[in-house]
Amino acid sequence: MGLVKISEPMHENVRVASGALNRSINAQAEHWMRIGMLCELHPELRYGDLCRLLIEDEIRAEAQVAALERQARA
Repeated sequence: MGLVKISEPMHENVRVASGALNRSINAQAEHWMRIGMLCELHPELRYGDLCRLLIEDEIRAEAQVAALERQARA
């Protein structure tokens, strides 16, 4: 894990958003970084499309973990 220095105003924005969205400050900052990265990689997609892709990716990852756990028990 590394440290990222951000401006005080941005830190305040992250703090407020994290409280409103019930996320830790780090989780909120990481969410914004992921969305920003995806916006740069896929400028043709809207915010809702990017969120849907993140959710679908999480579902796939959870399914893979569950499959590995089943294999380990077998």
